Amino acid sequence: MKFSNSEIDVLREIGNIGVGNAATALASLLQAKVSIKLPRVAFLELEEAIESIGGLEQPVVCVNLQVGGDISATLLFIFDQESACALVELLLDREKGTVTALDEMGRSVVMEIGNILTGSFTGAIATMTGLRLVPSVPVLAHDMLGALFTDSVASSGYLDERVLCIQTSFLGAFNQDQVDSHMILLPDIDSLDHLFEALGVAAAG
Repeated sequence: MKFSNSEIDVLREIGNIGVGNAATALASLLQAKVSIKLPRVAFLELEEAIESIGGLEQPVVCVNLQVGGDISATLLFIFDQESACALVELLLDREKGTVTALDEMGRSVVMEIGNILTGSFTGAIATMTGLRLVPSVPVLAHDMLGALFTDSVASSGYLDERVLCIQTSFLGAFNQDQVDSHMILLPDIDSLDHLFEALGVAAAG
C-alpha cells in the first residue's frame, strides 16, 4: 500500500478523533478526568509495530474484534500488562500498585474497558464517514505479543506487510496515572479505498 499525503493526513485524523472518543468514554466509565497524549499514527511493517509495542516476548492484554458492514477490518486494542493492571485499579478503586496480575475479575474489567474503547473508536469512524460499521463481539487475549500478532493476522486473512498503528497514553486525574495503549487496525485494501472515498480523498496515483 502506498498513500498520498492527503490519505496519510486522513488516517491520522481518524486516529486522533477515534482515540479522543475513546478517552471520553473511559472518563465516563471511571467517573474521572481522562486526557490523552497526542496519538502517534503510522503505517508500520509488522516487525516495526511489534518492536514499538515492546517486542515478541512482551506480555500484553488485547481486545480483538472484527469490523464488518461497509468496511472489513480487524481491530486490536493492546495494553501491556502493567497498564492493564492500572486500569483495573482505577475502575475497581484499588490502591495503586496492588493489582499485579489479572484474575477473572480483572480480565472482565479489561474486557469491558476494551469493549467500550473499541466501540467508541469504530463509532467515531462511522460518524466521520457516514459508513455503516458492524463490530463483532470482542474477544480478550492475554499472551506474548508475538503469539498474539501471529494468531490475529492469520485469523483475519490479512495479506499486507504493514498495519495501521495508533499509539497513545491515557492520563488520569493525576498525571502519574498513565495507561499506555496501542490500537492496531488491519484493513483490507478495498475497505481503505472505500474509507478514503467516503471522506472525499483522492486515491494515491
